[in-house]
Amino acid sequence: MSPDQAIDVARQALILCLLIAGPILLVALLVGLVVGLLQAATQLTEQTVAFVPKLAAMALAGILLLPWMISRLVDFAARMFTWP
Repeated sequence: MSPDQAIDVARQALILCLLIAGPILLVALLVGLVVGLLQAATQLTEQTVAFVPKLAAMALAGILLLPWMISRLVDFAARMFTWP
């Protein structure tokens, strides 16, 4: 494998990592923003109030997106095993 091919494989792997992690992180960001706004409006400063909804939303997003994530990973692995 040449250095150019190794760089290309590493680039594809990093893009895949961002693509897989992106939706779950976006869900955490949106839920955190909504909970933060609600906490600011109600002046509730308990930290677990922000943590539990984010954790639940991320788990739900992970479960719902799992088939898509696995198909992306399997496609990438198949491309790596059939690399010329």
